[in-house]
Amino acid sequence: MYSEPLAFFFTVSTYGVWLPGDSRGWVEHKKGWQLPDPIKELEAKARMNESSVILNETARKLVEAQISETCVFRNWILHAVNCRSNHMHFVISSSGVTPRSIRSGVKAWCTRRLRAEIDSLRLNWWAERGSIRWVYTDDSLERVTLYVLDGQDQATTT
Repeated sequence: MYSEPLAFFFTVSTYGVWLPGDSRGWVEHKKGWQLPDPIKELEAKARMNESSVILNETARKLVEAQISETCVFRNWILHAVNCRSNHMHFVISSSGVTPRSIRSGVKAWCTRRLRAEIDSLRLNWWAERGSIRWVYTDDSLERVTLYVLDGQDQATTT
């Protein structure tokens, strides 16, 4: 195990697909996992100012290409990326950059690309935040990389 993380494992949902109160459970910022709450989910839906986002194959490929380009430009190491219809996963190593900055940068550049090539009027493509997991061991890096590349199709075909 290293004292500094080897990489960060990110998961970001598309806009509106996993709302606070969701029947599957949900994660509240700084409070962790929460049980379903139908009233909270209805309130969250009412606050949405655009429809939820489901990415088609073209959009998914654009997102993956943009993440790769952003990593090259920023000198970040991209270990794995997989954009699904309702979320994206990516594993990135970078020294001297906070994981929140990486997540924000990736989301911003993917939004620019999607607006330029798919829908210039849509403002919201991604959930407000997203999951960041610190990866400290070579074994963990291998596991999350395999999960991102292959594990998605084991559980679902979204």
